[in-house]
Amino acid sequence: MTDAIVVGSGPNGLAGAVVLARAGLRVTVLEAVDEIGGGTRTSELTVPGVLHDHCSAVHPLGVGSPFLRTLDLARHGLEWCWPEIDLAHPLDRGRAAVLVRSVPATAAGLGRDGPAWEKLFGPFAAGFDALAEDILQPVVHLPKHPMLLARFGLAALAPASLLARRWESDEARALFGGMAAHAFRPLTSPTSASVGLALGASAHRFGWPVAKGGSRAITDALAAELTSLGGRIETGHRVTSLREVEAADVVLLDLSPTAVAELAGDRLPQRVRRAYRRYRYGPAAFKLDLAVAGGVPWTNDACRRAGTVHVGGTIEQITAAERDVAAGRMPPRPFVLVAQQYLADPSRSAGDVHPIWAYAHVPHAYPGDATEAILGQLERFAPGVRDRIVGQAVRTPAQTEAYNANFIGGDISTGANDPRQLLLRPRAAIDPYRTGIPGVYLCSAATPPGGGVHGMNGSNAAHSALKWLG
Repeated sequence: MTDAIVVGSGPNGLAGAVVLARAGLRVTVLEAVDEIGGGTRTSELTVPGVLHDHCSAVHPLGVGSPFLRTLDLARHGLEWCWPEIDLAHPLDRGRAAVLVRSVPATAAGLGRDGPAWEKLFGPFAAGFDALAEDILQPVVHLPKHPMLLARFGLAALAPASLLARRWESDEARALFGGMAAHAFRPLTSPTSASVGLALGASAHRFGWPVAKGGSRAITDALAAELTSLGGRIETGHRVTSLREVEAADVVLLDLSPTAVAELAGDRLPQRVRRAYRRYRYGPAAFKLDLAVAGGVPWTNDACRRAGTVHVGGTIEQITAAERDVAAGRMPPRPFVLVAQQYLADPSRSAGDVHPIWAYAHVPHAYPGDATEAILGQLERFAPGVRDRIVGQAVRTPAQTEAYNANFIGGDISTGANDPRQLLLRPRAAIDPYRTGIPGVYLCSAATPPGGGVHGMNGSNAAHSALKWLG
């Protein structure tokens, strides 16, 4: 029987392992720490009984993942839960923009900008199942839906700030800008519209759900699927050299490119080793988990019912904050992502004490404390929230890297999403998963299609390995 080893048990490592096991390979997953899951771990970080997601929290691309949808993970306990409102974006003076799954309903809430919103997102939402089959692949591939992909690509290549000019109101422009800011890039940068378009289209097709019981339920279900196929998982097994796993016929590495360069050393072809060592990492996330009695007292009622809240103000204010972060400066008012998963999944709360998940975009390896900046942004749109906090936990960029070695400098995207790396990560290659060492493949978020809990990186890498096996 053909043997495969997967190094790393994040969602991409487990996804790749499942694909290989389904093909009949004997698969072993090696995880360095004592708990599987990478960025999908969940635990009580603040007060007993209140569950917090450590990193990934809301999964617009997970529920619609072409790979995950091929699996019956419900039989292993995975249950998706949706809030009443998928996304809200508060503005000063009690205003807010609101996104729900229905494109017409979202458009209706945007007033005079509604028709332009519907014109842009309607076709992508209606065709998202087909679109996902192409945008979640490497750039160099034979498109399955070339016309739809071309239409998406023309808009995606634009700077988010430019694409947002099709709307007039602060609400519509900020709603799109907040989604685009997930790329951790200046909104004036080419291709920065791509992430906003993908997240918006996915939201209008599938919503922005959470996993019941925490994001760990996703990787727990993948692990259960793997073991049902005969695969094995060993925790507490840190691989320090590729020699330790070279006896396997296939090796998948759910690692950062720089880590692969260290593991493989001179076994990598020189051009690949040089590309991996030059791989660029992006801005960081400064994480703040709060236990809040009664929830966050948002001024706008829609924010009190939204699973995700983008806190950053107008698109101009978000653009300024992201420009500072990219330049290595800590903005006084950073862009802050807030998740209120308990609204969709009440099991995460302890009575009237609820988990609030938040992180701010900060410069790469930022050494300071962004706690007050985050709380200041929350107070701006939810006066009195400080008085309701009964517990908090902080994770700095350095602690984020210690928590997950792939998150270098606190970069939870495992690589800068600049135009080149967004299109050609981790290096320019027809098959970006191949390392140049026969049978060894890279499958982390440093490969296409980038970050997110969708398993497509691992699935794509595993299929590349199977093709090599013949």
